[in-house]
Amino acid sequence: MNSRILVCLSIITITGCSSTPSQPQPRVSDIQPAVRTAQVTDDPDDPAIWLHPSDPERSLILGTNKVLAPKGALVVFGLDGAIRQTVTGLDRPNNVDIEYGLDLGGGSKIDIAVVTERLKHQLRIFQIANDGSGVTDVTAEGKTWVMADRKREQAAPMGVSLYRRPRDGAIFAIVAPKNGPRDAYLAQYRLEADGATGRVRANFVRYFGRFSGTAEIEAVAVDDELGYVYYADEGDGIHKYLADPDQPDASRELAHFGQTGFRADREGIAIYAGQDGTGYLVCTDQIAGNSEYHIFRREGEPGRPHDHGKPLKIVRGGADSTDGLEITSRPAGAKFPMGLMVAMNSSARNFLVFRWEDVAASGMVKLLLGR
Repeated sequence: MNSRILVCLSIITITGCSSTPSQPQPRVSDIQPAVRTAQVTDDPDDPAIWLHPSDPERSLILGTNKVLAPKGALVVFGLDGAIRQTVTGLDRPNNVDIEYGLDLGGGSKIDIAVVTERLKHQLRIFQIANDGSGVTDVTAEGKTWVMADRKREQAAPMGVSLYRRPRDGAIFAIVAPKNGPRDAYLAQYRLEADGATGRVRANFVRYFGRFSGTAEIEAVAVDDELGYVYYADEGDGIHKYLADPDQPDASRELAHFGQTGFRADREGIAIYAGQDGTGYLVCTDQIAGNSEYHIFRREGEPGRPHDHGKPLKIVRGGADSTDGLEITSRPAGAKFPMGLMVAMNSSARNFLVFRWEDVAASGMVKLLLGR
């Protein structure tokens, strides 16, 4: 999953906690959702957030209904939780992510949502209307297959996160399959205009990423601003790499953390981006009935940017067996002035939407304005 990286006027800073190895797990704090979306018909999996360019109240939440075609779907919600659009016919769509400003040439740029279509072994790419009125399929037919040199579950995409490279605006999709080798688990593709058709193709760039060999890898998040990709090795921990495939150390693991303190699978990952590279990385502990969200320091320790230590705090909000998770630090209207967090809620077949103020205000925190 991706967080659009822009500076907020206000950020939350968590205090009173140490990330030294001897520090025990923080106490779990309870929060309440501000919005509960309408139900999808079968099985929700992963959310994404699209921010309207001029009217944040008209921003959208996109989510997947993870079943076989024809009921498999991309579902579009308003910030009030009501369904605005349902695109059916997807064959077991797992995850969805959003990126802004894909260059189609001729001065045309579009915002896109990319969905992994697991049983078709491909990406489905949708253009998001500038006014937030809906999405349109712009997939270049036959040109978005993933992991074509692999077979069966190693060619079945589940997780996806998009990366927009700051230096040139190139957009990449980082894809996690249902299963894979111990090394080179993730696949990375550059998304580009398919000639003058108005459609989008995916070009293979590289394989990378280490896997423990236990459970699987689905949740992926990219920090556009700082250039890092994080992914959850469900039975093992959180891994960190460079997102830019052209960097000399792109294949080197930068960090491996979150190895203790989880009671269930490590699932959805998302980023709350503050000012000057500060903020938080949040990872789901997929506990049935009331999942928990472990919050780590985005910037690491002073002088050690890849030392994310133990969680600063843990919150839970009543969601059952949370799989997908997404966060934005951008203001999203009067109800969400400091951003929001969206969590999949399995048993109710919907998504829970939390105000970031509520996430951050639980436990030992301090609000710093105008930092």
